[in-house]
Amino acid sequence: MRWKRRPEGSNWGDFGPDDQVGRMNFLTPERRLAGIREVREGIAFTLSLPLDYPGAMIAMRKPPRLFVEQLDDGPAYNQVNDHCSDVMCDDGVVLYTQFSTQWDSLAHMGQKFDADGDGLAEKVYYNGYRADEHLLGPDHPEGPCAKALGIENMAAAGIQGRGVMVNFKAVYGKEYFWVGYDEMMRTLEAQKVDVQKGDFLLMHTGYDEEVLAMNRQPDKSKLDLTGSVLNGNDPRLLKWIDDSGIVAICSDNLAVEGYDWNAPPGADHPILPLHELCLFKLGIHLGELWLLHELADWLLAHERSAFLLTAPPLRLPGAVGSPATPIATV
Repeated sequence: MRWKRRPEGSNWGDFGPDDQVGRMNFLTPERRLAGIREVREGIAFTLSLPLDYPGAMIAMRKPPRLFVEQLDDGPAYNQVNDHCSDVMCDDGVVLYTQFSTQWDSLAHMGQKFDADGDGLAEKVYYNGYRADEHLLGPDHPEGPCAKALGIENMAAAGIQGRGVMVNFKAVYGKEYFWVGYDEMMRTLEAQKVDVQKGDFLLMHTGYDEEVLAMNRQPDKSKLDLTGSVLNGNDPRLLKWIDDSGIVAICSDNLAVEGYDWNAPPGADHPILPLHELCLFKLGIHLGELWLLHELADWLLAHERSAFLLTAPPLRLPGAVGSPATPIATV
């Protein structure tokens, strides 16, 4: 066993000692059928930004870079074989997995926690998987690599089911606004959003529209003051997220929750408590920087909130995140 004690409020072990997909275990055939039953018009919405958006904003995440290999007779682009009429292009890409529209794997964020019960905190991740044993850093001969909790586990789970939209922009505008339990309940009631166990919860804040308007030249100071963010310090909101049975939270913004990097909470507390709850304790995947305004506007105009969501990540072994091109079908 990887742990002798689990974090308070966590579900470690509930899906088995070696579980690596967390709440995606709730994504049953019945829940996929529930998503399919929400399709009435056959209209599809692409929920991914172009993958070179938002532009350089976080130093460790860089835009995609396309390249081609050189062949003996030139680059593998507009290549013509002397013995036929075919013209061929082939390319590669350097891709930062969490630069643009993305999924966080359960390996994206862990905590320092005394899982052994010996009074010493270890670096651990969901279900007790360990840094340097299962999450191998670049100094390891096989690293960097998530030997456990990598994004390929999520991909293999078949990411398709019932999505529900919460349109915070329609209620609170595009100004920076902290959403706690009361604000969440008020919005769900006003928009008649029925959140069910096994659902994907999507949040529209207007952040995506600002990103697009900046045309790959993001003003981070402005974006940091744009749209609603979840208040991870509200215990009632965290309890509702747990009790709801949702499998993922996806937002058009960066990080889903509010944060202040200039005011860290201290060594024994997470700066992103909702990430701690979702990724570390419960195995709820997070999606960030999704393109949601067109779908959100359509749903609002048609007095609907639910749809079929198909959103697999790349099946890239060992990665801690992945670009995504989600599709919502109404």
